[in-house]
Amino acid sequence: MGDNCCQNKGCELTKLKKQQAKVLWAVLFINLCMFVIEFGSGLRAGSLSLTGDSLDMLGDALVYASSLYVINKGNKAQAGSAFLKGIIMLLFAIAVFAKATYQLFVGAVPAATIMSVVGVVALLANLVCLLLLTRHRNDNINMSSVWLCSRNDIIANTSVLLAAGLVFLTQSVLPDLVVGLFLTVVFAQSAGKVLTQSWRAMQQA
Repeated sequence: MGDNCCQNKGCELTKLKKQQAKVLWAVLFINLCMFVIEFGSGLRAGSLSLTGDSLDMLGDALVYASSLYVINKGNKAQAGSAFLKGIIMLLFAIAVFAKATYQLFVGAVPAATIMSVVGVVALLANLVCLLLLTRHRNDNINMSSVWLCSRNDIIANTSVLLAAGLVFLTQSVLPDLVVGLFLTVVFAQSAGKVLTQSWRAMQQA
């Protein structure tokens, strides 16, 4: 009876990991596609918030790839993967802040129409990702950190749309700069949370 119990638990764990892998492959593909679309559109529109969001998409794609790599590994490897995600988040926070500083001196008004259209597409894509990941957010530190990345994407997308509306109304670069700096804070806070949790997990492992 004990053997059957262990076998059942083993089968359930294997099934869970397969489900996690399918979800991670799906969101990885979505984020890679959206990175290409948003990055190109951000450069064309001259939008800091759109470019920053595209970099977040690329970071998430790397995060999902890392999560796929450690999905069948132990707790220490998963904690290490989560720590890497925290570093990626922090690097993107620094990158967006640097771009904001540059944009402050250039002062060109971004194209609000491009920002709006691409922002809506990105928001829909990330809502799909969040829905797919929500079911597995409490499975382990690997999946919870991935879910946090996806949640940040929703915040970023909403912020881009807000920036687009304000840029259109004011014809000023300031709303785009403010939103870009807001995303810097969000990325930095999430990075701190993930780095702290993953470091503790690595110490315990």
